Amino acid sequence: MSATQHPGLIRILSVDDHQLLRQGIAAVLEEAEDMALVGQATDGREAIESFRRLRPDVTLMDLRMPDMSGIDAISAIRREFPTARIIVLTTYSGDAQAAAALKAGASGYLLKSLVLKDLIETIRAVHAGKRRVPAEIATEIAEHVADDALTEREIEVLRRVAAGKSNKLIAAELDISEGTVKGHMKSILPKLDASDRTHAVMIALKRGILDL
Repeated sequence: MSATQHPGLIRILSVDDHQLLRQGIAAVLEEAEDMALVGQATDGREAIESFRRLRPDVTLMDLRMPDMSGIDAISAIRREFPTARIIVLTTYSGDAQAAAALKAGASGYLLKSLVLKDLIETIRAVHAGKRRVPAEIATEIAEHVADDALTEREIEVLRRVAAGKSNKLIAAELDISEGTVKGHMKSILPKLDASDRTHAVMIALKRGILDL
């Protein structure tokens, strides 16, 4: 389908690895007289290829997909097409995921549970050049904006803690000393405002820092 088809309509590319969700989005878009679904993709790489071919006005992007994540796909598309308008559709309300998506170049962020209620309005707003992020997520991002972010190594340690591994096993897997693992945990707790290891894992999962 060429970029000249559907004149005057907001042309939309839908990217999600779940067919049922893509069908649901297609049904919602059919109700909007000013929009046309021009393409669908099932992962990040396919999203990039589809964007190049279709040049949609607005892209709806899932975050968690096999092979290539939504955030990586957003970064790649925006590098090649700096004016691309992308809305993240996700089940995850964590501020870390939202902040990463916005940093990668997303213009909007919408929870899948709100698709029926807010999708059309969000697409129109983003197409008009506005940014759309749900108030509760924007508040969460603002609350943590001054926090010290976890380093990649700290996230690796915490991911293994979440899997129930001991300091000794984590040290062996990462080829570091047990003392270094303890040092990382000592740094992680205040960064997450956590009282202990379990609490730190719970906070990291809620905020989308960890994905199990």
